[in-house]
Amino acid sequence: MFALRLLGKATGLLTVVVAVFAAVLTYFDDPESVKYISMAEDLKTLEENFRQQNKSCFILGASGETGRVLLQELLERNIFSKITLIGRRQLTFEDKAYENLVQEVVDFDKLDDYAAAFQGHDVGYCCLGTTKAKAGTEGFIRVDHDYVLKSAELAKSGGCSQFHLESSRGADKTSSFLYLKVKGQVEADVEALGFDRFAIYRPGVLLVDRQESRPAEWMARKFFSAFSAVCSTSMSIPIQMVGKAMVSNTLLQPEKKTEILENKDIVSLGKKSGK
Repeated sequence: MFALRLLGKATGLLTVVVAVFAAVLTYFDDPESVKYISMAEDLKTLEENFRQQNKSCFILGASGETGRVLLQELLERNIFSKITLIGRRQLTFEDKAYENLVQEVVDFDKLDDYAAAFQGHDVGYCCLGTTKAKAGTEGFIRVDHDYVLKSAELAKSGGCSQFHLESSRGADKTSSFLYLKVKGQVEADVEALGFDRFAIYRPGVLLVDRQESRPAEWMARKFFSAFSAVCSTSMSIPIQMVGKAMVSNTLLQPEKKTEILENKDIVSLGKKSGK
C-alpha cells in the first residue's frame, strides 16, 4: 500500500512538472522546417518508381530500438531489392519476412579490413549509437563519432550516394554538453565527405514501449508521453514515427544537398507515411 501511495504522489508531481515544463517550452520551437521539391507527390507513386530502380541499402545499428523499427518499415514497404545489415554480431529473426536479408559481421575497431561490406550500396542508414553511461566517455565518442564517420567514409568510397544519419535534437559541435557536441561534430564530419545527399534526423526524446521496464523507466515514459500530448512536435516522438520518416524521406527530393530534419519535420513525414 505504501508503494502504491508513493507511486500515486509521484504521478501527481509528474503531472504538475509536465504542465509547467510544457508552458515554458511553448515559447520555443524547432528551426524552420525542411522544404521538399516533391512533397506534394503521392508517396505510393514515389515508392513504386523507387522500387523499379532496384536499389540496395545497408543499415548500421539494426539491433537498436530505431534500427529495428527502420528495418521493419523497409521490409513492409519493399522499396529496396537488397537490404544489408552491418553489425558486430549476427542477428536472429524468426519471421520469414527477414529471410532474404544479407548480414555482414564486422569489427568496428578494424573497419578498414571490412571495406567490402560497404561496397555496392545506393543508400546507407545509420542508427548506430550508445551512451556515456553504458560505454564511458571514450567509448561513447568512439561509437557515436569514430565508428559512424569511418563507416560513412567506406560507404562513400564504395559508391553510396545517400546517407541517412540518426542524430539528436540539439546536436551542436560547439555545445558544452558532450552528447550534443559529439552528435554535432559527427554531423559536420560526415557532411564534409560530400555525399550526393545527406539527411540528418534530430528526433527529440524517443517514446518506446518496452515489455520489461524498471520504475524509473516507467516514470520517464509517463513524463514524456504526457508532455508529447502538449508539445509532440517539439520535444518527443514515438520511435515508430522515426522509422517511417526515414523511409519516406528517402523517396523525396530536398531543396538542398544536406538536410537537417528536426523533430517537427520527422513527425510530419511520419504522419504522411500512414498506417
